[in-house]
Amino acid sequence: MISSRASEEPEGARFARYRMLGESEGPQAERNFATLGQNERPCEKQDKTAAKQHNYSMTHTLAPEVKNLLKDIQRFARAKKVRLYLVGGYLRDILLKREKDNPDIDFCLKKGAINFARALREQIRAGFVVLDKEHGCARLVKRIKDKVYTLDFTDLRGKDLNADLLHRDFTVNAMALGLEDILAGNLDDKLIDPRGGRKDLKAKIIRMVAKKAFDEDPLRILRAFSLSAIFGFGIDKETLKLVKVKKGKLSGISCERIRDELFKILERPDAFGHLLKLDQLGILKIIIPEIELMRGVEQGPYHHLDVWKHTLETIKQLESVLEGNKNNKDIRDYLNEIICAERKRRALIKLGALLHDIGKPQARRRQEGKTMFHGHERIGADIMEVVAKRLKLSNDELQALEKMIFWHLRPGYLADNEDISARAKFRYFRDAAREGVSTLLISIADQRATRGPLTSDESRITHEKVCFNLIREYFKKLKEKKKLPRLINGDDLIERLKLTPSPLIGKILSEIEELQAIGKIKTKKQALVAAKRLVK
Repeated sequence: MISSRASEEPEGARFARYRMLGESEGPQAERNFATLGQNERPCEKQDKTAAKQHNYSMTHTLAPEVKNLLKDIQRFARAKKVRLYLVGGYLRDILLKREKDNPDIDFCLKKGAINFARALREQIRAGFVVLDKEHGCARLVKRIKDKVYTLDFTDLRGKDLNADLLHRDFTVNAMALGLEDILAGNLDDKLIDPRGGRKDLKAKIIRMVAKKAFDEDPLRILRAFSLSAIFGFGIDKETLKLVKVKKGKLSGISCERIRDELFKILERPDAFGHLLKLDQLGILKIIIPEIELMRGVEQGPYHHLDVWKHTLETIKQLESVLEGNKNNKDIRDYLNEIICAERKRRALIKLGALLHDIGKPQARRRQEGKTMFHGHERIGADIMEVVAKRLKLSNDELQALEKMIFWHLRPGYLADNEDISARAKFRYFRDAAREGVSTLLISIADQRATRGPLTSDESRITHEKVCFNLIREYFKKLKEKKKLPRLINGDDLIERLKLTPSPLIGKILSEIEELQAIGKIKTKKQALVAAKRLVK
């Protein structure tokens, strides 16, 4: 199980984003599984689509706003007689011609990084925070138009720049270039690359810089997979061997840092393959030990896989559903909605799929020769809460996951009816709320992952038709929706019906709201008549 305590990051810099304008220091500043080929190795297999998007030419044109920002920093550094180097992920992304919505730019200098950043803050009018006073690391946050730039400044670790680079995680992140050389476009001639990062970029390989890499920061074990997922790169065999040896060290890493790397994987369109590899290596159970309960738990004749294999298959099928609807703007925008920080619903829904049946082992019963899982959705929601809190998810994320898991059987019940009433639709979306669509998408994937002898293509087709119709109806009503005026309130019930304040009033108002939403009542008079009937 991963640690819930805070942990420093030797890379000096990948904590939560700070969007302050003031100054702060100290601790408060840190904060078809069944059909998968036997020889397929998801994390060693290169993503050809992703690879086509990368141009490995060493020439690159910086965006004007970035170039201006870097020029301001370089002028300040020259005035202070400080040599700045660009290092890490942003340099890697320049070489890949990859742009992020909110860039992180890492700099290193011989010494005095905190004081340099503090002084630069006044020059470029940015927020400032000390990340690591002991090792000399500070962060500036600068908003330019609609983008937020995170600028990290760190002291060199080691006697010189080469020694510093040998402390970094992977070769593709262990390159450096003087800031003035970047601005002059001297990438080919001046690139400092002691461990062959440029060569590994071209080969599309994630390779550890040194064997001590995972000892210095065990989070790098998981980061190897997140980088593999993001770039479609394979993981070097020797690196994978060391992952197997060192994986236990992940249990001492703070939950927040584990969460962030996990969500980077979940956000990718092919997260299934990476999760499968993490499971095969015994890493996934370190992150979420509760999944072990699902392994080997047999199900009834509607299923062809045990609970855990069914769960993996559900994630695979969910990604197939999302890929099949990638051109649907309503669904695409819905999935890209940020729930908290930079974490999107697209990733959260996959975590929901991973946990949707986690209550089954505890709920499993044999009754009259049948395997039953009554109440597993309720048990699963409770277990999910433990997982979500350990991963330090926000309340919004926890509540969204709760709805996905607690209501994931509901679409199946709706699909069993030949004609779904307006009342049933209203109640579903009232209960599942904004996660009604997420729950429907998981339900479609869940059904596709269920192919036991008692299932039929006809029932699956019907199920999907119902779910997609509900999704279309949801977005249609969302676009045309005008908030319905409240017809009556609690005071009306007390005055007209002589009721006393009690939970009954809330129940009556909820029923009136439902009748109004499905078009049964439209006026205050009709609402009061309906309320009288409810009291009787």
